[in-house]
Amino acid sequence: MNLAKRIQTLSPSPTLAITAKAQELKQAGHDVIGLGVGEPDFNTPEFIIQAAKQAMDDGHTKYTPAGGILELKKAIAAKLAKDNSLTYDPDQIIVTSGAKYALYNLFQVLLSPGDEVIVPAPYWVSYPEQVKLANGEPVIVKGEEANDFKITPEQLKAAITNQTKALILNSPSNPTGMMYNADELAQLGEICLQNNLMIISDEIYEELIYTTDVHVSIAQISPELKESTIIINGVSKSHAMTGWRIGFAAGPKKIIKAMTSLASHATSNPASISQYAALAAYEGGEEEIEEMRSQFSARLDMLYDMIMDVPGMACRKPKGAFYLFPNVEETVRMTGYSSVDEWVKALLEEQRVALVPGSGFGSPENVRLSYATSMEILEEAAKRIKQFVLDHQK
Repeated sequence: MNLAKRIQTLSPSPTLAITAKAQELKQAGHDVIGLGVGEPDFNTPEFIIQAAKQAMDDGHTKYTPAGGILELKKAIAAKLAKDNSLTYDPDQIIVTSGAKYALYNLFQVLLSPGDEVIVPAPYWVSYPEQVKLANGEPVIVKGEEANDFKITPEQLKAAITNQTKALILNSPSNPTGMMYNADELAQLGEICLQNNLMIISDEIYEELIYTTDVHVSIAQISPELKESTIIINGVSKSHAMTGWRIGFAAGPKKIIKAMTSLASHATSNPASISQYAALAAYEGGEEEIEEMRSQFSARLDMLYDMIMDVPGMACRKPKGAFYLFPNVEETVRMTGYSSVDEWVKALLEEQRVALVPGSGFGSPENVRLSYATSMEILEEAAKRIKQFVLDHQK
């Protein structure tokens, strides 16, 4: 049996590949440190867990509306008003089975065969693949490291064609942790308005910022940009709820209605119990978010200093998310390896440290390190990485 052409175009996930190899070594009894994970290591706050238990006791174990329960939509609207100064009605919001499905659903309703989506690189690994699954064409525009990996207005203009349908923005970014400021967003937004492009603003790391920089949604810049923007967000990163699978999209009613229709045939609805847990998350618990953010900030400072002490490594200090994205070109050269992927594989085999090669993020000169683990583990990982480099240094 031949598989569908759309599935044959997908690129294998480097994150899953390195995770599988790390698991194989762990099962063989090796002491492996995995820095590839893309989720907080904290458990979901207790008040959210209790809300889920209460939802079950109250009988909220049935189907819900395809786009999510009204109470949660109202809580999301209140969050957007409080945190982002944006006003949305419940029918401009869809609750989804994770922010990843919100993106997948959006591309399915937005793209026709041949439509192009501009994807700034480095990018989250699923953006290009989801565009391809919707029969669209991802157009990769590389953000230069010297510009904190962000694309410029000139680069955006040069990438636009008659087939361009949308631009993806992810701020703070996975994998770089960098952010666009209001002026940068305004310039990019103006070009999108001039060319009638939709803007997909992935803001999933909004709560995890470790500088005085303020998160700005491009939808805040002007009413016109708000009408051209679909915000993607959720509770996975902000509330340590990756396994609960609750995300949302907020945007123009026409698009949200189409997404809701598609969801009704795809997932029926997000898990009912998870929705009530997310409702509790949005209605309280800011101290838990701040505690998690504070610990991430301390880990970043420690790990960044240690990574910068590794021979050949260069790294721009991120402002948000929970990743470092160092350039290891010089390190790879001085240790005698032919590519970053080869270097990462050898590091795992010899020192039992699992990193994700940047090739999967559209940046083959870099590696991604997650600091979503304890200080002790991060310190040991950094020591092993440095020792590996010293052992192989030519």
